[in-house]
Amino acid sequence: MNQNIHDRIDNDFAFHPATTDEKRSAHGSVRHECRQLAHFIADKVPAGREQSLALTALEECMHWANAGIAKTNTNS
Repeated sequence: MNQNIHDRIDNDFAFHPATTDEKRSAHGSVRHECRQLAHFIADKVPAGREQSLALTALEECMHWANAGIAKTNTNS
C-alpha cells in the first residue's frame, strides 16, 4: 500500500475550515477577483455556449484555487 497517496486522499477529502484571518482573506480575495472576471465575461462575451463554458471554467478555477488555500497548512 502506498501510504503517501492514502495520506493525500485523507487530506483531500477532509473538511478544511479557514481558521486564520489570512486564509479567510485569501478565500475572499479569490472569490472577489473571480466574480469581477465573471462580470467582465458576462458583459464582453456574447451569450451562448462559449460564455457559459467560460463562466463554468472560471467557477472551477475558483473552486480549485480555494481548495489549494484550504488544504495547505501554511497561512500564505
